[in-house]
Amino acid sequence: MLEYIEEAKRGEQQAFEQIVKHYTEMANAVAYEKLHDFQLAEDVVQEAFTEAYLHIDKLRTPAAFPGWFKAIVERQCYRMLRRKKHSVVPYEDVAQSAVSQLNVTELMERRELQQMVHHTISSLTSNMRIAVQLFYFQGYSIPEISGFLNVSVPVLKKRLYDARRKLKQALPVADLISVFNHLYEGGEGMLHIVNGDHVAEKLRQGVVQGDILVWREVYPHGPVFTNPAETEHRMFRATYLEETIGVPRLEFIQGSEAQEKTLADCHKYKDIVLWFEHDLFDQAMLAYLLDWFSRQSLPGTTLNLLCIGSYPGIELFRGLGQLSPEQLSTISGTWRTIRTEELELGSALWQAYTSPNPAQLQQLLSTDTSALPFAQDAFKHHLAQFPSTFNGLGIVEQTTLAKLQAGTQFTHDLFKHVGNQLHVLGMGDLQYGHILRRMTQGSHPLIELHGAEEILANNGAYMSLQNCEVLMTPFGKRVMEGQEDWVTRNGIDEWYGGVHLQGHDPEWRWDTVGQRIVRRP
Repeated sequence: MLEYIEEAKRGEQQAFEQIVKHYTEMANAVAYEKLHDFQLAEDVVQEAFTEAYLHIDKLRTPAAFPGWFKAIVERQCYRMLRRKKHSVVPYEDVAQSAVSQLNVTELMERRELQQMVHHTISSLTSNMRIAVQLFYFQGYSIPEISGFLNVSVPVLKKRLYDARRKLKQALPVADLISVFNHLYEGGEGMLHIVNGDHVAEKLRQGVVQGDILVWREVYPHGPVFTNPAETEHRMFRATYLEETIGVPRLEFIQGSEAQEKTLADCHKYKDIVLWFEHDLFDQAMLAYLLDWFSRQSLPGTTLNLLCIGSYPGIELFRGLGQLSPEQLSTISGTWRTIRTEELELGSALWQAYTSPNPAQLQQLLSTDTSALPFAQDAFKHHLAQFPSTFNGLGIVEQTTLAKLQAGTQFTHDLFKHVGNQLHVLGMGDLQYGHILRRMTQGSHPLIELHGAEEILANNGAYMSLQNCEVLMTPFGKRVMEGQEDWVTRNGIDEWYGGVHLQGHDPEWRWDTVGQRIVRRP
């Protein structure tokens, strides 16, 4: 938006039209708060935009526009109150106009709904009312409202929190949310893309307005291709996921197509917000989406990113799913606009992650990746999952044996302790179950599972993470100490992003000393 304001200062009319489009509903809300009349508010806003257009060259900096324009709107309101009287419109004209747009039943339902909400909101203080109008009804982000009202973000969040608490006392929560969703007047609206259903359900509890798209993928597991939408690639990956972690093949294909269809319609949204975390599970997902968006033309859409790796009061932050709706509300609106740097780096990370040559990713990580501050650690841990030069174990297998040696005996406890130590991987239970099963296979297994005979006897490769006893084999002990090499003994047939390692002497390994990927001589 700052670019449009700068262009408008230079006299470019099309840029000012974008400003009008962006700030109209915000200005209407401010004007209505002063005038309590929708028609008068619209008249005032039109006059305010005219005044702003004529004097925008006097604006010192584009960043000052929101507060400057709000002052113009308020000044026009005071002028209106001094000189203007309410005009009288014949009842027949109003009735004819209304019926031409809605049938009588729809009109009555709409009016009753509006009256109920506005009556409830009228009990709030003026500061709370304007915050609710702009955030819930118009769909503006907290940073936008903060700039327009010249109120700090923490103060604005407190007003919204207090408003929600008061409104919930007057209306059932479900009714409150449905009313807000029904009366959402944010024009093109907002699309929130999140990493899981658990987070999505919490966001729907009044935390955000707009549509929510849950992106369902497990990019850290199995074969990943630069263009996963290609039919051949999708079929191959679907079969692999079904065989290794039990994701139904048809369900994966249909789900992928459905979410891609929603993504393809993203041009209809005014704002898109990506909600992600610090771990590999999310960073790979984020890289894919940034790569996809980098190839789209979205002149009327603003891309935003909210990506965190910690939260006050939570010692071990695993992800957004840990946060309550109230805690999510404190970070809602703190997203920042995605710049060209993020798009380019995200695309480069995706290209490197899906490359059959892991040295490409290693080279990229040796450059400046600060545009996406969590990418460096996440993708380095991805490379550390390759079989090591020390004993053929990746970081997950090595950590698992270390926990066994320290006394952990059952799968659920292992998943908890290994997951906590390697939380940067964001590893799910199905992924870990697949790794444990691999550790039991081959002529020289690393571990034995007791109490999981039915699972292991199954001809299929899928193993759910049922709780059973885990014992390290004598061979596993020798491997852990570096006396044996797991891959040399058993061979490997595993995918790491776009890299497929096979055989007893794979092309790539992880050098635990130099902390880097090395190629077989």
